[in-house]
Amino acid sequence: MTPQIYHALGLHMHQPPGNLKLLIEENPFEAEQIMRCYERAVRYANLLQDAACLQVGFSGILLEQFLDPEIIEKYAPFINIPDMLDRYGKANNIELIGMGYYHPIFPLIPQRDWQEHLVRGKEIVEKAFGRSPTGFWPPEMAFCMEMIPALVEVGYSYVVVDGVHIKPESGILDIYKPYRATYEGKTIAIIPRERDISNAQESGTDPVWFDREVCQKVAHSPAPDAPRLVTTWSDGENGGWFRQMHEQSGFFGHFFTPFIEMIRNNSTSLRSLKLSDYLQEHPPEEEAFVQTGAWNVGNTSGFDLSQWAGSEAQKQAVETICRVSDRYWKIVDSGNNLSATGQQFLIEAREWILEGETSCFLFWGDDWVPKLYDRTRPAEALLDRVESELLALTH
Repeated sequence: MTPQIYHALGLHMHQPPGNLKLLIEENPFEAEQIMRCYERAVRYANLLQDAACLQVGFSGILLEQFLDPEIIEKYAPFINIPDMLDRYGKANNIELIGMGYYHPIFPLIPQRDWQEHLVRGKEIVEKAFGRSPTGFWPPEMAFCMEMIPALVEVGYSYVVVDGVHIKPESGILDIYKPYRATYEGKTIAIIPRERDISNAQESGTDPVWFDREVCQKVAHSPAPDAPRLVTTWSDGENGGWFRQMHEQSGFFGHFFTPFIEMIRNNSTSLRSLKLSDYLQEHPPEEEAFVQTGAWNVGNTSGFDLSQWAGSEAQKQAVETICRVSDRYWKIVDSGNNLSATGQQFLIEAREWILEGETSCFLFWGDDWVPKLYDRTRPAEALLDRVESELLALTH
């Protein structure tokens, strides 16, 4: 008997602070390519809503740019951004996934900064789309067990992690089912990402190969006769495969549409679904530990965080953001009695710190590390002024 295979297809969407404005001013064609990726996902979800589901995650800083009147006006010649957001909000076959607001590498930034990224990330999804996410996609899939209590506290019920990092209690890894992970008494559902097939989704594939590959992998899985959950995830706006302006040659025309037609025609045993629906019918039963790691990008394996903290320049940048954040929290913890001006300086410093934790400033290596310091320098200048005021108060 052919097992039921459920496919959860995820797309990750992110642009660093100010990037949409920079692109439209300096490279309008690339800006249009990228913006059309965002619109294309919801359009095809609407067209194929009887058989297709998508999980789509937007970073908070990308949504902030979508809501900016200047960005809306600049991109209006080819995309109506408010209309696009409205269609996402109304698409019942799209599961909106939460992310950290400024897309930080959570294991590399101070834990006291986590909550603000999580809360604000969830709030802006609610503001942009009118509904709240229940699942979480860690930026760059950088996850550690210590994140679990923070995710649960904010209201997330599941998190997607790269399957290679999961260590089940049984000792037998089955990436085609969800797990439970518990830390300090808080438990969350863990969804394993299928790394190999996700790589094909990212770079280019066709539905016949995809179907055959999934079925073959499932047949050799630890529980081939049980319901199988195959979760594939990739960037949704990077690379020519997604940015292809001739849609029939790109992801949605060449792969997604004919794949959904196969589902409609019952010529595949796969079925498209939303992760929350699967978890409701098949809640996880086995406990697992998830080792700290990320997804595979560039030439890195994802088994460490070297893509973001491998070079000396990157390590120093991480140390800087942690040091500046620590200065902020020491002021907060001091029970200060700041003036209104001092409080405003503290708020502004906080924003620079959080923005400085954007993963892109580390991901692109030494070329982008200066962008991190462009945020920490004004933050430190503001903290200097706050500390001067506090010193004056003690004399």
